[in-house]
Amino acid sequence: MSNIPEVLPEELVVGRGDPVYMAHGYLTKVPVPAILPFITAFTRPGDVVLDPFAGSGMTGVAAAALGRRARLSDISVLGRHIGSNYVNLVDADQLRKHANEVVGSVLDRLGDIYAVPCSRCQRGAQLSKTVWSIVVECGACRAQVNYFRSLGLANWHKPSMTCPSCLAGISARQPRRGEEPVLEYVSCACQPSQHEQPPSAQPLVAIDQLPYPRVEIEADRQMYKASALGKSGNTTVASFYSTRNLAVLTALRGEIEAIEDQALRSKLLFIFTSCLTRASKRYQWSRQRPLNAANANYYIAPVFYEWNVIDLFLRKVEAAIRSDDWIRQQLGRGTLFDRELDVTYEVGSADRLAQADASIDYVFTDPPFGSNLFYADMALFQEAWLGGFTDVAQEAVIDRGTRKARTASRYEELLTNALRECRRVLKREGHISMVFGNSSGAVWALVQRAVATAGLAIEPDRLVILNKGQRSVKGLASGFEHVATLDLIITMHPRDNVPPGFTPVKPSDLIAVATGLAERVPCATPSHLYLELLRHGIRSHWDLSQLDLRLVTTALRAQSWDIDERSGRLQRTLTPSSP
Repeated sequence: MSNIPEVLPEELVVGRGDPVYMAHGYLTKVPVPAILPFITAFTRPGDVVLDPFAGSGMTGVAAAALGRRARLSDISVLGRHIGSNYVNLVDADQLRKHANEVVGSVLDRLGDIYAVPCSRCQRGAQLSKTVWSIVVECGACRAQVNYFRSLGLANWHKPSMTCPSCLAGISARQPRRGEEPVLEYVSCACQPSQHEQPPSAQPLVAIDQLPYPRVEIEADRQMYKASALGKSGNTTVASFYSTRNLAVLTALRGEIEAIEDQALRSKLLFIFTSCLTRASKRYQWSRQRPLNAANANYYIAPVFYEWNVIDLFLRKVEAAIRSDDWIRQQLGRGTLFDRELDVTYEVGSADRLAQADASIDYVFTDPPFGSNLFYADMALFQEAWLGGFTDVAQEAVIDRGTRKARTASRYEELLTNALRECRRVLKREGHISMVFGNSSGAVWALVQRAVATAGLAIEPDRLVILNKGQRSVKGLASGFEHVATLDLIITMHPRDNVPPGFTPVKPSDLIAVATGLAERVPCATPSHLYLELLRHGIRSHWDLSQLDLRLVTTALRAQSWDIDERSGRLQRTLTPSSP
C-alpha cells in the first residue's frame, strides 16, 4: 500500500537556522527540514534515495535521518567533502580534544599571533577582529585616500565623501591602491565585553616559505570578469586573505592533515573549510553589524573584516558537534555507533550515473538553476585548500558571456540527459522531485522540454513552493528588482507516451492571470505571485517561455501595485481608473 499522501502542502516554509544548515556554508542549500516531508511521503524505511546533483549532501542527511539509504553524486569536489562529512558522525569529546591540540600546535609554531595590547589597561588582550579599509586614489590630485576615514568625515554618507587634500569627490569606484587597518575589536579581562580600539602594529609574518595554496583564478572564469579581478589585482586565492590569516590557515591545515584517525581528520578538515569564507576579506563591514561574507561572488567590500581564525575554528567545532547531535536525535539512537549510516557520495556527472537500472526508489535533487550561480568558481576558495578541483567543463550552467560553449542549449541537453538517467535508474512506481528557481520564462520552458524529452510527467497536484525564509525586507522586495526569491519543487513520474506540445500563451493573457492572482492571493510578495503564475501555467499546460518575472512586475506597476516598505509585500496604491 502506498504511503504517499493525496496532497502535499501548497507551500513549504522552512528556516535556515537548523544545526545542520549552520554547520557549513554552500551555495543554495536546501534545508534538511524541506527534504524530510518528501522522503517521508515517497519512500519507506530501507528504501534507496538518489540525488545526482547532491551539492552539500542535504538529501543524504535527510535520508539517513529517516532510516533510508542514500546514493549521492555531483561533479563538485567541495560538495563531496561537505556531504560526506555531514554524515561522518564522530565522538564530540574526541573532536574537541584533537581540535584543541591542533590549535595548541599552531600557536607553538606561530606564537600568539592574535595577541594585542589593550588600549584601556595596557595589558595583553586577544584580537577578535580587525576592520580594514581600502585606500583609493583621488581622481583629481592623485592623493591616497583611506576610504573608511573619508566615509567617517562625511558622517557616513557616501555621496558626501571627499578627498581631504583637494575636496574632490571620492568613491569606491576609484582605483584601489592598498589596504589599511583602521579599527580593532579586542577581548580583555579588564571588562566583560569586547571593545573598540585603534589598530595595533601588524605582526611580521613571513609566508613566502609556507605551503599556502598558490592557485590562480583564471581569466576565463565567469566570476573573474563579474568581479573585475583584473582591475583589483586579486587574481589568486591567497590574495583574498590577510597575511596573518593566511599563515594561521596554512598552519591549521598542516596540523589537521597530520592526525592519524581518518574520521577525525576528515571532520576537522570539514570544520576548517567551513571557516574559509568568513576568514577571508570577503566579510563586509557595516556600522550597524557585520553583513556576512559574499559567498556567491569574489567581492571585497571597501571596508571589510579580518577575523580571528582560531576563534572561528573553535566555534565551528561546536557547530559541527551540534549538527552531529541533531542528526543523532533524528535517528533516535541512544549511542554513537549502533548502525553505520548507509550514505555514499561519488564525484561524477548527473548524465552518467553509476546505479543499475530500476535500482532507486526515489530521487530528490536540486540542480543548478541555469545562469544564476557558478558553483565551481565559488568552490575554488575551498578546493584550493583541499587539493582537488571541480571540472568546470562539466558544470550545468549557462554562461553570461565568457565561455561560449556553456550555452542554454548545452544546459538543456545536460538537464535532459540527467533526468533521463534518473528515469533509467528509478523503479517503475518511483517518483522524482526537483527543486528549481529562475526568473526567466525561457529557462522554465527549457525545464519543461527537458522533463518531457526525458520521458517524465509533472504531477500538477504536487507543485510545492519552497520558501526558505527571507533575511530582510530587501529580499522580500526583490521581486521588483526582477529576481525570484522562492523556488518550486516539481514532482514527476515516468511516462511512456510522448506528451503533446505546450499551449502558446499571449503576454496579455499572462498579465490578466497575474493581476487576477494578485487580487486573490493575500499579502503576496512579487516572487510568491510569480511562483503562483508558474504553477498555474504548468497546470494549464502552457508554454512557459513568456513567463518572465520582469513582465509580471512591470504589469503590476502599471496597474498601481507597489511594495510595502516594511513587509516587502504587494499592495495596491491606487484604484485603476476605467479606460
